[in-house]
Amino acid sequence: MKTKNLTMNAVLAAVLAVLGMVKFPGIIPGTEFQLSAPFAVSIAAYFGFIRYIKIGIVASMVNLLFGTHNVLNVVTAMIFRLVAGMVFAVFKVNKVTLAVSGPMGTFCARLVLSAILQVNPWVLIAGSIPGMVLTVIAVCIMYPIMKKVCSTMGVPSKTEKGKGADHGTI
Repeated sequence: MKTKNLTMNAVLAAVLAVLGMVKFPGIIPGTEFQLSAPFAVSIAAYFGFIRYIKIGIVASMVNLLFGTHNVLNVVTAMIFRLVAGMVFAVFKVNKVTLAVSGPMGTFCARLVLSAILQVNPWVLIAGSIPGMVLTVIAVCIMYPIMKKVCSTMGVPSKTEKGKGADHGTI
């Protein structure tokens, strides 16, 4: 792996870990929002599934080691990452996949969490709806910025046009 890629992965993992530590409270308890979700979706869309998963694993390990996340947080984050990343791996990057990958990841992560905790999944899913909406809005802002910054730095996209991606205006 080139030094530039290794450094970029480390920076992205660090930013993802820090954003994962910060939760913005909602009006109703349990409806907090993490800015890490739209950032993670942007990483998956720009850098591809495999690199995104590697970055996500490092970010989760950092959060676990610092004690800002527990095993349930990491399991939830990894389910989110697998589902959101697979949306791009299967359906490529386009406006629809950018909009649905985050909410789909959150939905599936809440289903798994409800099974682990043995609670009604609809309670967890209902509490995550405001965050899903904010994720869609934030991805529409973050992804074009990430795309512009990375292309300015000369960092190629794994999902460039010609490989099935539609990087048009969101």
